[in-house]
Amino acid sequence: MAGNQWINGYLEAILHSGASAIDEHKPVPALAVVPDRGHFNPTKYFVEEVVSGVDESDLYRTWIKVVATRNSRERSSRLENMCWRIWHLARKKKQLEWEGVQRLAHRRWEREQGRREATEDMSEDLSEGEKGDTVGEMVISETPRKKFQRNISNLEIWSDDNKGKKLYIVLVSLHGLVRGENMELGRDSDTGGQVKYVVELAKALAMMPGVYRVDLFTRQICSPDVDWSYGEPTEMLTSGPEDADGNDVGESRGAYIIRIPFGPRDKYLYKELQWPYIQEFVDGALAHILNMSRVLGEQIGGGQPVWPYVIHGHYADAGDSVALLSGALNVPMVLTGHSLGRNKLEQLLKQGRQSKEDINSTYKIMRRIEAEELSLDAAELVITSTKQEIEEQWGLYDGFNVKLEKVLRARARRGVNCHGRYMPRMVVIPPGMDFSNVVAQEDPPEADDLSALIGADGSTSKAMPPMWSEVMRFFSNPHKPMILALSRPDPKKNITTLLKAFGECRPLRELANLTLIMGNRDDIDEMSSGSASVLTTVLKMIDKYDLYGLVAYPKHHKQSDVPEIYRLAAYTKAAAHGLPMVATKNGGPVDIHQALNNGLLVDPHDQQAIANALLKLVSEKSLWHECRKNGWKNIHLFSWPEHCRTYLTRVAACRMRHPQWQTDTPTDDNAAEQSLGDSLMDVQDMSLRLSVDGEKSSINGSVEELEKEVAAKGGPELQDQVKRILTKIRKPAQEQEEFETGKKQSDNALNKYPALRRRRRLIAIALDCYNSEGDPDIKMIQVIQEIFNAVRADSQNTRSSGFALLTALPLSETDKFLKSGNIQLTEFDALVCSSGSEVYYPGNYIEDDGKMYPDPDYASHIDYRWGHEGLKKTIWKLMNTRDVGDASESFSSCIEEDVTSSNAHCISYLIKDPTKAKKVDDLRQKLRMRGLRCHLMYCRNSTRIQAIPLLASRAQALRYFFVRWGLNVASICVILGETGDTDYEELISGTHKTVIMKGVVERGSEDLLRTAGSYPKDDIVSMESPLIAYTNGAEADDISRALKEVSKSSAGL
Repeated sequence: MAGNQWINGYLEAILHSGASAIDEHKPVPALAVVPDRGHFNPTKYFVEEVVSGVDESDLYRTWIKVVATRNSRERSSRLENMCWRIWHLARKKKQLEWEGVQRLAHRRWEREQGRREATEDMSEDLSEGEKGDTVGEMVISETPRKKFQRNISNLEIWSDDNKGKKLYIVLVSLHGLVRGENMELGRDSDTGGQVKYVVELAKALAMMPGVYRVDLFTRQICSPDVDWSYGEPTEMLTSGPEDADGNDVGESRGAYIIRIPFGPRDKYLYKELQWPYIQEFVDGALAHILNMSRVLGEQIGGGQPVWPYVIHGHYADAGDSVALLSGALNVPMVLTGHSLGRNKLEQLLKQGRQSKEDINSTYKIMRRIEAEELSLDAAELVITSTKQEIEEQWGLYDGFNVKLEKVLRARARRGVNCHGRYMPRMVVIPPGMDFSNVVAQEDPPEADDLSALIGADGSTSKAMPPMWSEVMRFFSNPHKPMILALSRPDPKKNITTLLKAFGECRPLRELANLTLIMGNRDDIDEMSSGSASVLTTVLKMIDKYDLYGLVAYPKHHKQSDVPEIYRLAAYTKAAAHGLPMVATKNGGPVDIHQALNNGLLVDPHDQQAIANALLKLVSEKSLWHECRKNGWKNIHLFSWPEHCRTYLTRVAACRMRHPQWQTDTPTDDNAAEQSLGDSLMDVQDMSLRLSVDGEKSSINGSVEELEKEVAAKGGPELQDQVKRILTKIRKPAQEQEEFETGKKQSDNALNKYPALRRRRRLIAIALDCYNSEGDPDIKMIQVIQEIFNAVRADSQNTRSSGFALLTALPLSETDKFLKSGNIQLTEFDALVCSSGSEVYYPGNYIEDDGKMYPDPDYASHIDYRWGHEGLKKTIWKLMNTRDVGDASESFSSCIEEDVTSSNAHCISYLIKDPTKAKKVDDLRQKLRMRGLRCHLMYCRNSTRIQAIPLLASRAQALRYFFVRWGLNVASICVILGETGDTDYEELISGTHKTVIMKGVVERGSEDLLRTAGSYPKDDIVSMESPLIAYTNGAEADDISRALKEVSKSSAGL
């Protein structure tokens, strides 16, 4: 066996490709001479069962070497060893297939059980309306439009009547190289059709009536490996439509690419490596959106912020980030998956080449799947291209069940209570196409038209487009019809099967040429392994079938060349720019064919079927003309205006929401404070010298003199600015002193709004330090005091710094614990209690009896999709049920309700037996299967499990402070231990600074977070970030040093 490892690749190829007829290269006669041993003959077995069923040129050459071996014993031994290898790999593949069948069967059973339980819990029999059409089913009628689109008769179609709306729409597509012109499609696996799709969608939406601005967010890349244009923060795509009346359309109108830096600034990251930096993007995008909302408010909103109408994520990474963004802003989320992780995982497992662990390591597939599940949790609307994507791909996910979605939709339509259960709405909207470069021709051009451009010797005219010359230089007879295939060189695109079908069908080779547009390349050796493998195989097959002069495979093309390539195909009569198609009978082409009837559908793995379909279209002129005519007749269904009209109609039907504060907040006056120095410079000739840190009595005279001077000499704007500044100077000495020390007035009338909005730095203490009973450890008091001392020792920042406490404790226990250490609640600007389900501002929001009440705006903000009673009942049932095979059995309760820790947005249970506690991943999966969405976590040293709303958490509360009070996340420093509650990782990720104190928190709850086989911590947060600093102790000096260190590091970014 030793030394023969090189053959494993061939054997895997045999198993993967399956049996097919072998041609004249059969090495059977040479191998048959090996003598039989009188028992099982591996040589005969190999010849009859393997070689005769495989057509593989590389394998053939290997056998030639084997046959050339003179020593028959050595030859027989080699064959026997290879035979056993085949048997071993076949056995392994069968085992993987069996495990896959078992896994899918168990998931189907779990999903069906969840659906049944959800239906039973809703305690109402299904009506006929709930037994209606399958999700995503299109209504069939006489017209192609109605056949292609779902019935939207109850929806108001988007029209020019919406012209006055002036909407702000946000699109997000994170991976790949995104720019508006000269897109490098096919450069790598991340820069493909999705890049073109999102750019054209942004442009098309900006041209729609009622849309004022579209921002397409992506990653800023300042790497020497890519063009400088990908490092530009902003790129205009279009300025939008011109106003018919000649009015000014607005300086911010149009579509723009907005590039947000996240992750290593000088590296181009493939999508699998971007996961730890998603929260960084969210914080950067949030800052841009808040700023743009204010700008648009000044331009078109009458001074009120213009919030995004919708935020639309493309692919799993953007879906994850948009779920967080839409949650922070409380605006609707739309999702387009493009390709899905669960589907890819199943395909890779079926191949049997990699274990699940290897697949996860290579593709970060489990992290991607969880991102898609989170996207389903938050999305109002999921846009797909086909019905098949809904039923066969999204149907694999815990968060979407076709039958349950149907039930919930019917109940919602009738106004019946769904008990907090929810499934996102799936709609089919086919991708749009840009027809601006397409010229419709009723009849195809005559052959003489092309002959006029091409000489008899094949030479080309100077009037011919350059791309035509680039393609036709490959052909010995460029007058023949052309079969055209455009895709990046990806194994999934099935290019090699098409080429094989063409190469082995002699009549097709005689009738037509084949053009393969496979992205752009300079050197195959410098491409990714997958792309390089496809291109190498293509070149080998061209050589094997001697297709020189019949196949074109140009190295480069621009996006602007694609219409010219189609036009060339039209001239050669194999296709028109209305292009008859041969496409897969699975997925999107089925719906396209149903609408257009412009080609033939085949099994993509059936080589003979592909060849027959191509030959039929090329040889039968009447069929070709019929397909072409049908394509032109209904192609408008795939235009971008049609796509955007359907898109906006569907989005308008979503439940619109955006921040609506119950209490008005005046314009933040931080800017006035920051410009104090500049303002006084304008009146330097008045010899004014003020010290804000000085005593009020020392400046009274100067203040009066200043007012007189400004009134006499200054303009209205300067008078107003100085007046605001002097109003601050005249504050009572007691209020000024308490502001400097971080304390607040107890009188709510003097502090209508939290001091949080005046802070320029916030120290957020999130130390999950609890004893074995789940009570706060007394040593945390000393640590908090040391943090106070460290921050207040910095004389330059102490005035502008505030404190927040982030804890799993309810307010009552928090107050009791702090008072035990003589720490008053008013030392903190904010208290985030019960794992982020409530936010308090000590000194503000006080009831008549003197008790604090939680921020009502935050309570309203997190109420989205909160099903308190349904969750409470289901969690109790799940925690008291143990799965046994394909059944469940009850056992003694391991939890009891913790009434003290519960509130309107927090369901808390005490864990009586931690050994029976289920992991967060497992519970969240089962809740999703039942249509319930929440943020689930173990806390307080694994002694409690708490369920809070999907949009609530300690980390999300910090983003709420940014949106509500203008406290930028980058101005926050979070202080943590080395472990904590199961939301610990969320508190590290982002643009805020983090200080991790070693030796303070001995034990957390993170062991109960993920199940075996899930994604690792490194896929959530990068612990090597320069925004993270560590302390070796809990002394004030150590804390002060760490704060300075992390501030210095962040300043360098």
